[in-house]
Amino acid sequence: MSQDYKVIIADDAHLDFAEEICKEMEESAKARGTGIAKRSPSYLQAKMLEGKAVIAFAPDGKWAGFCYIECWDGEYVANSGLIVSPDYRKSGLAKSIKKEIFELSRRKYPEAKIFGLTTGLAVMKINSDLGYEPVTYSELTQDEAFWQGCKSCVNYEILMSKGRKNCLCTAMLYDPKDHYTPEETSSEFKKREKVHERLLRFRRSRFVKNLKRNSLFTAMHGLFASLFL
Repeated sequence: MSQDYKVIIADDAHLDFAEEICKEMEESAKARGTGIAKRSPSYLQAKMLEGKAVIAFAPDGKWAGFCYIECWDGEYVANSGLIVSPDYRKSGLAKSIKKEIFELSRRKYPEAKIFGLTTGLAVMKINSDLGYEPVTYSELTQDEAFWQGCKSCVNYEILMSKGRKNCLCTAMLYDPKDHYTPEETSSEFKKREKVHERLLRFRRSRFVKNLKRNSLFTAMHGLFASLFL
């Protein structure tokens, strides 16, 4: 169970884990077919040194999970790069990490809106348990630095073709000045869980079809163009 794991704020004692964490982030993104913003080991190390990351360890001392904070002008905060090592998934550890990084974000940035983008129903449930609500992309930060981070995702072209108004990810937000209680958001999610699941499947199917159609168009365009060279 997750209570057997140690989830703590990362610091300079954990710098050597950065490379392993980055590698697992990349492998996980490839397996899902979507991506979290690609980060370098030095970037994660900076987060550790700034006290803006949490790291988890299994009872045997092995690295088990990680998440870090990003902030834009103190107004918006994102809990990014949530990753659990494959050996420790489906143990409840992701929920423990999210709770710890959420509480750290609230302490460091008590006035900031905390948001996230996710393609996973499990993460949506965890967010709902913390008091996040589904929102439109227009309610997220419009800082270019954040959206540039999406470039490493395979769905980036789709995001841009939609004018950054929607994509495969679901946007969720916690507003400290205007929010429901975690009990209310959790209860509402449970009522609509099946709807969310169907919606996620539909969006995946639709975006994949659009991606294939665009790829086919690009290939045919290149073929016809070559005939006239």
